[in-house]
Amino acid sequence: MVERAMLIGITLPGEDKQNTRGLLDELRELVATLEIGIVHEREVAIRKPQAKYLVGSGKAEELIEEAKSRDCDVIIFDNELTPAQQRNWEQAAEDKILVIDRQEVILDIFGRRAQTKEAVLQVELARLEYNLPRLKSAWTHLNRQRGGGAIQRDAGETQLELDQRMVRTQISRVKHQLESVIQHREVQRKKRMTVPVPTCAIVGYTNAGKSSLLNKLANSDILAEDKLFATLDPTSRRCPLPSGQPLVVTDTVGFVRNLPHRLVDAFKATLEEAIVSNFLIHVLDVNSPDVEAHAETTLKVLGELGAKDKKIITVFNKIDALWDESTRHELALRYPDAYFISAHTGEGLDSLIDKMEAIIEEDFEQLKLLIPHDRYDLVARLHREGGVRKEEVRDEGTYVTGSVPDRLVTLVEPYVVND
Repeated sequence: MVERAMLIGITLPGEDKQNTRGLLDELRELVATLEIGIVHEREVAIRKPQAKYLVGSGKAEELIEEAKSRDCDVIIFDNELTPAQQRNWEQAAEDKILVIDRQEVILDIFGRRAQTKEAVLQVELARLEYNLPRLKSAWTHLNRQRGGGAIQRDAGETQLELDQRMVRTQISRVKHQLESVIQHREVQRKKRMTVPVPTCAIVGYTNAGKSSLLNKLANSDILAEDKLFATLDPTSRRCPLPSGQPLVVTDTVGFVRNLPHRLVDAFKATLEEAIVSNFLIHVLDVNSPDVEAHAETTLKVLGELGAKDKKIITVFNKIDALWDESTRHELALRYPDAYFISAHTGEGLDSLIDKMEAIIEEDFEQLKLLIPHDRYDLVARLHREGGVRKEEVRDEGTYVTGSVPDRLVTLVEPYVVND
């Protein structure tokens, strides 16, 4: 287990140093989530990326000496390293210091957080695909031997080939298992859709308070911690609205800048709830100095998933911890349709819930009905699939006011009243 880390953020040509600083701050949080001590941080600007180390050889030696002088056992780059670069760094450090990048840190966090079978398989697939091109580097100290006029391979190279074949076999196995789990999820979703209920997915940057918001809306007690990626598996809860309209709300995995694409692909099934939902609640931490960059990251990933055109309610959370009221004012000017709430205290939730109801009602007819007593089955369906605001038993039938989904309009049309 590594215990002492040195973090390195490299500003590439055309990039902003302030952005590098922000990403390095985020990397610090990611590493702290793994409970690794951080003893030193460095920001390096380069004119041109170098193939061997990403930075120049002289700068690489300088950074390695800094790490050794502070007894670091791991160097963590915020920038993505190729397998060859990773091995070159470790060779330069005489294999005394482990060298990894942001991708590997995120994979380790996901590996610790995964709970359901689907999440475990998704993390395993991403890890195998990440490791496959790095196997060759791990065996670079084993050489080919020539003899007898023919090329003969020693045991080391044979072992490398066996390892690669084994990893490819594992990848195929995991993909097959994952397909079965995804099919099972689709069957569950189809069963749920036989009694269609409006759905909403909570999306946003990691640690923005998505799980806390779901707990508040649905009066549930799912895990909500002040940690990055506390929630990996989608969790759905029924959230009855004041109008009586049922709504299923789903908490999804949080996003992060520079999320490895292999993880975006691997977690596509997990994020499908965002794709099939009626609308999205985009949660942002009002106190984050990089809140606008976080918003861009989430919208970018939603675009990759094909969900960016959905109706989105933008929510700034944690106003109970707001230390500068001017921040709220500036964000309100930039995001005039946004809602400012506290999932901890419940402040601002009433306005958010009203907006959620308004979006649902756009797809529902608002009707007043007088349903005969012998058709109480229709009243029961309205309770299950629509929103009943008022129900009153009268001599001539049951008087109902509420939201009626399109599929029920034809059935209840004979019982529409005007008063």
